[in-house]
Amino acid sequence: MLALDSTVNWLHLFGDPTRVRLMALVASEELTVAELTAITELQQPRVSTHLGKLREAGLLRDRKVGASTFYAVNEAAMPREVRAIWDLLRSEIQDAVLDSDKKRCQGLVKAREKATAWPDAVAGQMERYYSPGRTWEATARGILGFAHLGDVLDGGSGDGTIAQLLAPRARSVTCVDRSERVIDAARARLAREKNVSFVVGDMHELAFEAERFDQVLLFNMLTYAHTPSRVVAEAARVLRRGGNLVIITLDAHHNEDVTEAYQHVNSGFTAAVLKKMIVKCGLEIEYCGVSHRERRAPHFEVLNAFARKP
Repeated sequence: MLALDSTVNWLHLFGDPTRVRLMALVASEELTVAELTAITELQQPRVSTHLGKLREAGLLRDRKVGASTFYAVNEAAMPREVRAIWDLLRSEIQDAVLDSDKKRCQGLVKAREKATAWPDAVAGQMERYYSPGRTWEATARGILGFAHLGDVLDGGSGDGTIAQLLAPRARSVTCVDRSERVIDAARARLAREKNVSFVVGDMHELAFEAERFDQVLLFNMLTYAHTPSRVVAEAARVLRRGGNLVIITLDAHHNEDVTEAYQHVNSGFTAAVLKKMIVKCGLEIEYCGVSHRERRAPHFEVLNAFARKP
């Protein structure tokens, strides 16, 4: 929580219309001072002054490309409470000036991309742009070429999307989900994969002997678990020595109005809570932290954990 003085200071920083305009622009595109001056039709010294204040406050990051400096919102370093203020402003304000800025920005970016080669135009932010064949699914399939997996348990597998990616690089994949309808969909999806099996079951009580699997995945399912610590303990029990547990889940949040539609029973977990659950099961943590923040409102943060059974 922010102290009163800090809150007032942050509100003062966001209280200038020019600074809000600049933040709104660089939240979606990396832009130079010259480009921001052209878009906003403000004097360059004024733009530079406000950019400097935002950067000093840690709200912006800059990147040098030749003689130019590109500015963008510093999502990674922005304090959670300050981010909440910014997200509220960005989602609630509807203004003709901001709409005009956005249109001019889109035109400028298109002109910039036409004037330079595609890789040069998106250098430093390639992951934000599409090009033919360059998708996250294609990238994931390519990276899996380095993997040599053993017997994999996909806990809370859903309809087999992840299992379909892993099957070509695994000795076996076992899909477990408590929904029979979902498992039937997984069977249909993976009908041609001979090394994939399917079990209707509950991750709180797995019907497998101890040390059955080399890798256990708990992808986006702990928020559905009534007793998450029990699920992690079961995953550790069926994991072989030297095996790996990978967890993807939501960081703790207060957006239950959104997750209610997906029948979540937990509002995410802090890294500290997740670490405690993993260590209690006798696993060694290799990494546990927030991997990224979603760009789509309400900007959920995703927590990843990698652990090994010694």
